Amino acid sequence: MSQYRARPPALATLLLDDAVVRITRWDFEPGADTGVHTHGLGYVVVPMTDCKFLLEDRNGSRRVDVAKGAAYRREAGGEHNVVNAGSEPMTFIEIEYK
Repeated sequence: MSQYRARPPALATLLLDDAVVRITRWDFEPGADTGVHTHGLGYVVVPMTDCKFLLEDRNGSRRVDVAKGAAYRREAGGEHNVVNAGSEPMTFIEIEYK
């Protein structure tokens, strides 16, 4: 994965950060990405719109479509870049547990 960004950045809005959780709203225009990052905490994602993800990691890239409201959970330690591969804006809420 390149260290240089060619895509517009997704907008992260911190909603809550306390002793138990960190909650962030992520808003993506079409083609926007998070940038490569490693998850230091386990987390839950709740899509607020239908999401057409392009997930890029060391092993390559893959498309994943997740329906609005179809929450999922991941363990800490994953490293990836998340891209909006769709033609519409997408939004999800990320809840990291401490």
